[in-house]
Amino acid sequence: MKPPVASLIDLSERPWVRTLALVVLIGATVFLLWRSDDPPAPSATPDELRGPAEPDGFVVDGHYRAYDAQGNLHIEFTSPRIEQFEAGNVATMDSPLAHVYGDEGNTPWTVAADHGSLLQNERLLYLTGDVRVTRTAAGQDTRLTTSELTLDSDQGVAYTDAPVEISDRYGTTRATGMKAWIDQRILELNAHVEGRYDTTP
Repeated sequence: MKPPVASLIDLSERPWVRTLALVVLIGATVFLLWRSDDPPAPSATPDELRGPAEPDGFVVDGHYRAYDAQGNLHIEFTSPRIEQFEAGNVATMDSPLAHVYGDEGNTPWTVAADHGSLLQNERLLYLTGDVRVTRTAAGQDTRLTTSELTLDSDQGVAYTDAPVEISDRYGTTRATGMKAWIDQRILELNAHVEGRYDTTP
């Protein structure tokens, strides 16, 4: 019995095997040259690859802090998931929670919601779904609830056209729409204002 290498040498000495190998090699070369003339497949843009509803980036357990011109903490913000969309420069957030600080020494406002959208160019934060704003001052809790709220950090203003309810230990006020100037601690109720107050201390 011949070793395998000897069997290959015997086959290569036969003219028909060499001719067949040469034909296969020429065929493969012609095929590869023919395919190289085809234009390359168009490359997809990142938007096409990920789809229009998918974010350009995301953050898990995000924490954000902003300071005023004097270096004092102005806003502290957290969210378990933030998704960034370059189109429109928008970030969406799950369960956003923010602490908004006014004048130094004042207790911060705590703002929480089910969902949020930050328009970064306009510096507007839209909160939706069970929006709660709370503040404790002088041992007294004040709470505002609504279904949607817009925070304008440049102007230091919060506003909504939705129904709102404000409650503290002395009573409850309901209205449709409101605007609040955070630093000045001014609240303006727009329409259908009604309140119930306890006159006993």
